[in-house]
Amino acid sequence: MPITGTTQILGIIGAPVNHSLSPVMHNAALAELGADYVYVAFPVAVDGLETAIAGFKVIGVQGFSVTIPHKQAILPLLTTVTDEAQAVGAVNTVWRTERGWAGTNTDVAGFVAPLKALKPWAGSTVVVLGNGGAARAVVAGCAHLGFKSVQVVGRRAEALAAFQRGWISSPLQPPLTVHPWEALPTLLPTADLIVNTTPLGMHTTAGQTPLATEDLALAPSRALVYDLIYTPRPTRLLALADQLGLATLDGLEMLVQQGAAALAIWLDGPAPVDTMRQALVDWLER
Repeated sequence: MPITGTTQILGIIGAPVNHSLSPVMHNAALAELGADYVYVAFPVAVDGLETAIAGFKVIGVQGFSVTIPHKQAILPLLTTVTDEAQAVGAVNTVWRTERGWAGTNTDVAGFVAPLKALKPWAGSTVVVLGNGGAARAVVAGCAHLGFKSVQVVGRRAEALAAFQRGWISSPLQPPLTVHPWEALPTLLPTADLIVNTTPLGMHTTAGQTPLATEDLALAPSRALVYDLIYTPRPTRLLALADQLGLATLDGLEMLVQQGAAALAIWLDGPAPVDTMRQALVDWLER
């Protein structure tokens, strides 16, 4: 469908955001549905968030996705936040309402979907690398899946403490413990699942990894290494894990599932999940 003066705007905000494949899958879905919308990437720096959201209201943006580093910072700018987003303490999907901007978190459903397809996880232990907005969605997802132990590792003590405090009033009450990065040698041997929620390994840091080979070698052979990053494919982390014979999972299906849930909100109808997935696969295999 051609872009005209009646075309409605959807998008994604983040910093960086030029690497995002969300426009690829969403525009493929919009074309499939024949919807008069276009989905674009908006680079929004940390200090420009409030200005950007005010601008979106003026130019009539109908909804947008939220990625690093805005998933928590956007909360005060929203009129309505769903229970799921409040429980997680982070928002990744925003839409326009008569009362103002409303927000939710579809990352939880996106994160859980590929794990559910693999096996039951009740009673397992997860080690989560990072303590930002994506980590909150992962912790919530692990609580829904019945993990008995959720170990979150971070580099800054004050950020870890704030992360833990953020769950005090949550109805989920995950079995959460936070640790400094230096605790990894003790934690990794207990892990059934290792999840990278940090940006290390994406875009400009594509050759880097949050865990080196010697770290991954501490994990038991049963462990699954799940990197939420979906490009490059595979990330350095997953390539190292694969060399050690560990099962791996990247963030592509999470991206598809959370995006489909967001699109269903914006358009008030089901999203073509298969079309979105295939668009991403085709783009990555170019």
